[in-house]
Amino acid sequence: MPTLITVLKSGGRYDATWVERLARGVRRHAPAFDRILCLTDLPLAVADVERVPLRHDWPAWWAKMEAFRPGLTTGPTLLCDLDTVLTGPADVLAEPGLTAMEDYFHKGRVSSALLRWPGGTLDFLYAAFAAEPERWMVPGACGPVPNAVHGDQVAIDRLLRREGLHPEFFQRRYPELLDFYDPRRADHGPVVIFIGDSKPDTASGPVRAAWTEL
Repeated sequence: MPTLITVLKSGGRYDATWVERLARGVRRHAPAFDRILCLTDLPLAVADVERVPLRHDWPAWWAKMEAFRPGLTTGPTLLCDLDTVLTGPADVLAEPGLTAMEDYFHKGRVSSALLRWPGGTLDFLYAAFAAEPERWMVPGACGPVPNAVHGDQVAIDRLLRREGLHPEFFQRRYPELLDFYDPRRADHGPVVIFIGDSKPDTASGPVRAAWTEL
């Protein structure tokens, strides 16, 4: 049962609208996903989305570590950031296999913007982080890393390497799948990724239309 997981933590830029629009894009362009789960601390009510309460008050992006909680899914599981826009066929996201987006700036490093695994196989990420969250959230806790920002994907990359796991990268397995948003271009897709300050709510043209269309 392929499952897509996204995380909505209160106190930031995102709200239920972002969940609704991501879910709508998934239903339209990646119907192979049988379930969409949203882990959140907000009273979310979005059609076709199962609300799963967050258990911890981990701040900002660290809340994404709860996506690896045991028992949430079976089968292929995809962690997907809320600022992802689907503009074309993307059922391959629901295929099996340990696969991650390669960090846009730092080659060879895992990005948690898109991370796929067989349900249950990455439970150890949650276990390790939940045992010592304060330790992992401290910059430098993962040793020397090239990432400019110490966040969840730095810890994920570190813990995967510690277990000898090296995910295949989406960009290499599906060379035509991911497209990084560039305001100088009109057409993007089929899976549009936003880096830095660029977000779907500030995008224009067909990407903005794909995000807002009913």
